[in-house]
Amino acid sequence: RYDISLPDRQLACAPVESPEGRQYLSAMRCAANYAWCNRQHITHWVREAFAEVFGRSQARLGLQQVYDVAHNIAKIEEHTVDGRPVALCVHRKGATRAFPPGHPSLSVRHRAIGQPVLIPGDMGRYSYIGVGTARAMKDTFGSTCHGAGRLLSRTAARKMLRGDDVAAALLDRAIVVRTGDVPALAEEASQAYKDVADIIEVVQGAGICRKVARAVPLGVIKG
Repeated sequence: RYDISLPDRQLACAPVESPEGRQYLSAMRCAANYAWCNRQHITHWVREAFAEVFGRSQARLGLQQVYDVAHNIAKIEEHTVDGRPVALCVHRKGATRAFPPGHPSLSVRHRAIGQPVLIPGDMGRYSYIGVGTARAMKDTFGSTCHGAGRLLSRTAARKMLRGDDVAAALLDRAIVVRTGDVPALAEEASQAYKDVADIIEVVQGAGICRKVARAVPLGVIKG
């Protein structure tokens, strides 16, 4: 309809300002709001469970949320292109926002340090927390990677691994996993993912993210 040439027949697109584009962005924002509410519910229930098990209030346990962010989402943002500010639709697929210190879009709490960047690894090793940089704004429209990335597709992982073996291996490392679909654990096994430690060195070396902390899993809830 809009005479747009695409490199892959599986792709589809429409101009942002077209009726279809506006409808798509509206639907996407509704989905993002739904997901945000869902995460807040999960956070609340986790806090309730900890308070019940440890017999202490949520405040005493110190279960503050570090950050909440949507990934795989399109955002209308202002960036510098050819030396002038331009409104762009930045679609981050497999990426996450990484705005630098001082950016006006950041909350007062984070403005001095930059946007927190959550880079998950896998449920058996570790993940990283970083912050955004000025270089990311210049080179990648304020973006960095969202995770380690896969070595095996979900289908390949299921063929090579068994979910119950994955759960047993995690338990041997004092990592508890709870899921309603044990076979599906094979899809998320450590062997299915690249080592996120290598990935974080690449993005930090490129200057599009600065690592702050490494987090290791104690418990994993899937699904």
